[in-house]
Amino acid sequence: MIDRKKRPIEPASQQARARMREYVEAHGGSSPIHTILIANNGMAATKAMLSLREFAFDVLGDAKALTFVAMASGQDLDANAEFVRLADRVVEVPSGSNKNNYANVELIIDVAEREAVDAVWPGWGHASEYPELPDGLAKRNITFIGPSGGPMRALGDKIAASILAQTARVSSIPWSGDGITCDPKVVIETGAIPPELFRKAMVTTEEECIAAAERIGYPVMLKASEGGGGKGIRMSKDAAELRNNFVQVTNEVPGARRRPFRRHRRGACSQQQTHARTTRRLAHVPHAAV
Repeated sequence: MIDRKKRPIEPASQQARARMREYVEAHGGSSPIHTILIANNGMAATKAMLSLREFAFDVLGDAKALTFVAMASGQDLDANAEFVRLADRVVEVPSGSNKNNYANVELIIDVAEREAVDAVWPGWGHASEYPELPDGLAKRNITFIGPSGGPMRALGDKIAASILAQTARVSSIPWSGDGITCDPKVVIETGAIPPELFRKAMVTTEEECIAAAERIGYPVMLKASEGGGGKGIRMSKDAAELRNNFVQVTNEVPGARRRPFRRHRRGACSQQQTHARTTRRLAHVPHAAV
């Protein structure tokens, strides 16, 4: 079993640190990463450490050139989890729901500061999609291995994500916002697509929805952009079916009739939205309350 007490970190050799610094500078960087907090558990944490050890060995000639600090709940310690054994140092965190540990942004930032790590790897799930994590780490000059908070907020919305994809010149099938691009710097700074661009991509009435679909061509798929798991999704073969589905999808969006405008849950201002698509065509048809 793993000793629950903190294990002292054996610092990487000076030679390994020098190689890391040379590697970073050769690739245009300025801040070498030597110690990483793994803010995840299970397979995600295990794969991360194994892959990075392999990278360190292949590129730097020393698998121990990177030092890993792992957060571990009581349950993971009791289970003698693989990722716990792989870490150079283990910090016990509260047990229970992930809001107490791996999804607790404040806790992750606190552990990162106390352990004086250079970077935090969030993995997937848990706190990996909370923009407050990269924002909080940036204020403390700790690297977040992932996107910054601004794009993360914007990508929480399907319409914003589509506009960002087009900005990056990713090929897109037709939709009501096709061709619309934005200034990436604005998204990074504000965490939102400018409202005027949202309005251009949206349709706010049944008639606008029909017009967008007729421009693109049937069939189209109507989908609530802020929903998940297939909620609020309808295929329409013609205008009559689309009119009926538009109302049904609107009713499946929580609060659409009561609140025509609201703040997006991840911080970007937007209206209640839906979009339509098929494997051949995509028609984003966001709507306000009807």
